[in-house]
This record gives sequence, structure tokens and C-alpha cells, in this order.
Amino acid sequence: MVEVIYDKKFQKIFSKIKDNLFKEKVKKQIQKIVADPQVGKPMMYTRKGTRELYVAPFRLAYAYHQNEDCIEFLDIYHKDEQ
Repeated sequence: MVEVIYDKKFQKIFSKIKDNLFKEKVKKQIQKIVADPQVGKPMMYTRKGTRELYVAPFRLAYAYHQNEDCIEFLDIYHKDEQ
């Protein structure tokens, strides 16, 4: 079973989401990632080692540590803010 870790930044942003529909979309994408950690797009350059999944109009950033078998959710951000 994959261990799931939520970064403090991720928890802070997620707790501030007021739109329940968007919050449900994020939860569904988290379940999708837990089921298949390789589903997100691999990032390059300074974000190497992380992956992202699109949750309109935001990005859900996470890191999958294969050797530890854990997923760390890092951030939810708008593409224009990267």
C-alpha cells in the first residue's frame, strides 16, 4: 500500500478552498494518483523528480518516491503563478 504524505503548504492551500465542487475534483484526482502514481506528467529542470496533474484551472503537484513507496502532495497552484 502506498503511503500518502501531505506537505504543510498543500494542507494550508487545500484548507482554504471554499468551492466544494473544486475540492471534490481535487480529492478524486488524489485518489487517481494513489491508484497509479505514474499518472501525472513528469516535470523537468528545477521541478525534476515531481509530477503534476491538471485540475482545471490549477495544477496538483506531487512527488512519488518509489524506493519508499510513498506519495507526497506538494502544492496546488495556477499555471500563471509558477
